[in-house]
Formats: sequence, structure tokens, C-alpha cells
Amino acid sequence: MQPLLLLMAFLLPTGLGLPFLSEEIIGGHEAKPHSRPYMVFVQFLDKESWKRCSGVLVQKDFVLTAAHCRGSLNSITLGAHNIKKQERTQQMIPVRRAVPHPDYNPKKYSSDIMLLQLERKAKGTAAVRPLSLPKGKVRGDSGGPLVCKNVVQGIFSYGKKNGTSPGVFSKVSHFLPWIKRTMKRLEQQFETDLFLC
Repeated sequence: MQPLLLLMAFLLPTGLGLPFLSEEIIGGHEAKPHSRPYMVFVQFLDKESWKRCSGVLVQKDFVLTAAHCRGSLNSITLGAHNIKKQERTQQMIPVRRAVPHPDYNPKKYSSDIMLLQLERKAKGTAAVRPLSLPKGKVRGDSGGPLVCKNVVQGIFSYGKKNGTSPGVFSKVSHFLPWIKRTMKRLEQQFETDLFLC
């Protein structure tokens, strides 16, 4: 299964196909390998074509991303520095369940936030580690986090195609009650499913 997913990752088209999103990071630079162990590569099938987004690992079995990054098949890759290469640090995990915010509006991109429950917990390593949720600028990177003091503060929703400001982020702290309630419900449901098997 993993070799098949890796092959699909190589065949992914660039960009999301959304008219306002850039296909690349503008004005960025390559990060030190594995210096952002919470970053997640999200791939999904949308109307017979593969799309991709970013996300952030917020628990070993939950990823936070943008709601418009949902498709019929989702899988994630953790621990990658270069997604075009197979690295020993990479973990590929299928998505068990994708849960967009109930108020998500795909026309206005309001409440553009989603939780992905993974089929299994990610193995914690130096290259794979969750990022804390808040207690209370990446451009053109749907689902990518805005991080301040090692806490995820925003999930990138959209921006101008040419990369100029503004980039719009969904404020994670606004969605904390929904995030925590949904993760707890899904964990309980998963435990019940295991018990019934």
C-alpha cells in the first residue's frame, strides 16, 4: 500500500486548481530539514484528479488543515523534507475520517477548517511531532499553519494568486471548542469501533 501511495504522490499535479491560490511558495526559502516536524503533506482525490495541501499535526492521530482540502480519498505524509523523494523519516498514513467544520461555506471559504482523523497514531520521532493548539506568512499553501511561539495560531485559507498580501488565515483559537469536541468524539467512536470488532 505504501509504495502505491508514494507513486501517487509523484504523479500529483501542481497547485490546488483554485483560481486564487498560487502553485508555489512566493518569497520563501528552504527550511532546515525536519525543523518543522509538525508539518503534514495532505493529498486527496477530487473529481478524478489528485490535489495537495498542507496541514499541521495537532495530536498523534489528528491533523488540522483547510476544509477545501477534502476529497474522496485522503492520505497524509509526515516527516518529509522533500516530498519528491522517499526518505526514511517519512510516515504515510491513510485518513480514517475527514471532518470539515459544520459552518464551512465552500463559496465564501468561511470556517475553512477541517480535522483529519488518521487510521493510526503517528510514531513520534525527531522528524514527526505534534504542534500545540493555542490556549485561548505562508502564501499559497492551503492548510499550512501560522505558528507563533510553537503554537498553531492559524490555518491558511486563501490569498492572491500572485502571492501579494493579504493572505487569509482561519484563526484556530476561534475554533478550539469545535476542534476539542470533535477530536474527543472521534476518539471515543474509534475506541467503540475497536471494542465491537
